[in-house]
Amino acid sequence: MTYVKPVDLVGTVIDAGASKVMLSTRDTLVRSIMGGATLTIAAAFAVTVSVSTGMPLLGAILFPVGFIMLYLLGYDLLTGVFVLAPLAWLDKRPGVTFSGVLRNWGLVFVGNFIGAFTVAVLMAVVVTNGFSTPPNEVGQAIGHIGEGRTVGYAEHGAAGMLTLFVRAVLCNWMVAMGVVLSMVSKSVPGKILAMWMPIMLFFYMGFEHSIVNMFLFPSGLLLGGDFTIMDYLIWNELPTVLGNLVGGLAFVGVPLYLTYARGTSPRPLSGRRPRRGPRGAGTAPAIATAATESAAREPAAVTG
Repeated sequence: MTYVKPVDLVGTVIDAGASKVMLSTRDTLVRSIMGGATLTIAAAFAVTVSVSTGMPLLGAILFPVGFIMLYLLGYDLLTGVFVLAPLAWLDKRPGVTFSGVLRNWGLVFVGNFIGAFTVAVLMAVVVTNGFSTPPNEVGQAIGHIGEGRTVGYAEHGAAGMLTLFVRAVLCNWMVAMGVVLSMVSKSVPGKILAMWMPIMLFFYMGFEHSIVNMFLFPSGLLLGGDFTIMDYLIWNELPTVLGNLVGGLAFVGVPLYLTYARGTSPRPLSGRRPRRGPRGAGTAPAIATAATESAAREPAAVTG
């Protein structure tokens, strides 16, 4: 399991962010739709395991399979690009603008919602036998999750909103860690193990993930949950998106950038600053080396 040291890891993370911002609208939407769908089918799986076994920890242990699959395939989550794209902008990568970062976030949000909502509808069909019977045990559990994480927060007013926001911050501290750790190894087993740890933690702790919630709450509404669309938006989704943004940047992206990447712009794709030789010496070899390293790094940038 070849370990990528942090100083090299951050260069790869910035490369990945630049590739996300520069991606076409079509590819961004396709990858984010599939990212949202893959993560949320795993959420449905985890809830099913938790309900059928009575062991929530087992559901949390198994939930990361969705996150792992989508990142191995290079799909996108809003919680991930909240960290990747800004680092490329901070590093002043060519072609990466602030408006480009916002465009990326908007497209990924839309794509993730389409994917998550599609899974919500499909799972509602499954747990109600095509809406011909009341929801089964799993469907009832999903409906209650939606109630507890909307009107449950609203009952506590400002304290409830603060709790929701902090849970969202803590969530993307862990999820963004998983995104970064997906690049900490050059082997598939190493990537899987590194991603598994923080994702299992966030799910079992009940933190608020904006993409998972795009599945849980529409599902809850379809399955008879006692809350409204406005409850969902005001008392969950919008504060969760904001908290996810703050958590990913404050606890993962900015600290890594400040300690490993600050002052190195423009960076070579290898993640290291070129050594300085005698003035005017070694110009052609240096250019050839940089080109070789850039070609070698390109696949890693895309998979982030």
